[in-house]
Amino acid sequence: MKSFILVAASIVCTGILIFAVASSNTKNEIPQKHIEVVLRDIGHRLLLSAKDSSSRVLPIKQLNENTYQISFQNNFGFIADTLINIVEREFQKNALAKDYIVNLRSCEQKETVFAFEINNQAGNLTPCNGRKLDVGCYIVEINLLKPASFNFFCLLLLIIPLGVVGFHLKNRLNKKEEQAPISDTTDYIPLGNYKFYAANHVLTIEDKSITLSEKEAKALKIFAENINQIVERELLMKAIWEDEGIVVISRNVDVLVSKLRKKLSDDTAIKFINVHAKGYKLVIE
Repeated sequence: MKSFILVAASIVCTGILIFAVASSNTKNEIPQKHIEVVLRDIGHRLLLSAKDSSSRVLPIKQLNENTYQISFQNNFGFIADTLINIVEREFQKNALAKDYIVNLRSCEQKETVFAFEINNQAGNLTPCNGRKLDVGCYIVEINLLKPASFNFFCLLLLIIPLGVVGFHLKNRLNKKEEQAPISDTTDYIPLGNYKFYAANHVLTIEDKSITLSEKEAKALKIFAENINQIVERELLMKAIWEDEGIVVISRNVDVLVSKLRKKLSDDTAIKFINVHAKGYKLVIE
């Protein structure tokens, strides 16, 4: 049943993340109409720089997913820097794209007359600065570059299912470890319905075997030797940590006793009683 719940939770989390990625991508897409308006404005400002306030910018053409074409009604001439500055200013103002390539082509021969690239990662390429372009028929092609970016959500889509599977396998291994038989020995300390094999750091009750850490085994042995007696915190701190050169606080004792309570919880007759300002007492009713 627990395995089913873990798998179901993994599927639900994965579905939520897929939805989040899809929503994020949708939000990041720039509306087509917005792109066309910005490009028309670039064409308009380019004509104004050539002192042409009457001729039209023709309808924007989309050549492919990321490439657009600006064409004009009449011929005009301008300085190359003007196109660079206009495009850069309009793209920044409208958050259109950070990286792009601009090609200026002649209408008749379709050859590139002037080109430049703005690329924040590879570096900008702006050749022919200051070059004056004669009056002619020009087409401006703008290719919006989409930089490859690391998608954190995609990583989560992989990590979460693997994490769930890993957690499940870890639990299964722990259960197998707890059920592993102890060494061939009869030297144990009876604690209620439990048998405590101090040398092996193992507790058994019926067919169940529970592995203790070294510190848990040390603490339980001290309590087992002082049943129904107060074991002072200072004694536990010294025997378990300080004798090994480790400085701890009283809270470490509380955490350790809490772990022992949990591992001895199958026998309700066994209780750890907190004696205020002194320590703990192991009581077996």
